[in-house]
Amino acid sequence: MKGFEGREKENRELLILWTSGDREVALSMVFMYVLNAKTRGWWEEIRLVVWGPSGRILAQDQDLQIYMEKIIEAGVRVEACRACTDSYGVSEKLEGMGIEVKYMGEPFTEMLKRGEKVLAL
Repeated sequence: MKGFEGREKENRELLILWTSGDREVALSMVFMYVLNAKTRGWWEEIRLVVWGPSGRILAQDQDLQIYMEKIIEAGVRVEACRACTDSYGVSEKLEGMGIEVKYMGEPFTEMLKRGEKVLAL
């Protein structure tokens, strides 16, 4: 069925919006779920967006940076909001980690309009 195929594709992709500057939230929820969901095949495609204070803590915390390296190596697409990272002065640091830093307001709005699955933490 054509309709079923469309729904199947929609249910393969997840966008995780990480906004918290809390280290424990990053380690105990965001990173743990992202890595397990990708490596165990719970979602075929996972996109992690670093937005707001999460960019600052990621740039400052070496343990989070090591964990993020594993997430990227697992095949998770990681992006960061340039407006946020520029305001914290960490854009270059995140780009050096292999994170795509770009303005996210419009792309995020389009994702929502398309009805993408979004988990915000």
